[in-house]
Amino acid sequence: MKLRAKMSWPFLITVIILSGAALFASCEKYVYEVETVDPQVPVLFQTEIQPIFSNNCIVCHKGSRNPDLRAGASYASLTTGGYVNLPAITSRLYSQVVSGSHTSFTIDTEKQLILNWIAQGAQNN
Repeated sequence: MKLRAKMSWPFLITVIILSGAALFASCEKYVYEVETVDPQVPVLFQTEIQPIFSNNCIVCHKGSRNPDLRAGASYASLTTGGYVNLPAITSRLYSQVVSGSHTSFTIDTEKQLILNWIAQGAQNN
């Protein structure tokens, strides 16, 4: 009985080592290329900015909290509420999107689109 138990330990250790090697060998390394936004390309409010609000912000900003970011109301709410001004990097909207609790709701590309939209004059296009 003792002889059988002694022979089991080397086998068990070998199985553990091989299992660990197989586990770590199966991990794949992913490389993601960061998407960049060309500041010279016009940013359209209706097709690029409003979808950001609709997908990320509407849960809280749906009329009861300023700014109202629902489709049809967001542009007026942002422009008359003092959320967009130049220079764009200091505008209230961009400052909210990149700081504090709001920063996790949007990805870097969306933040850059918002910045470019404001810098391009915050048009309702």
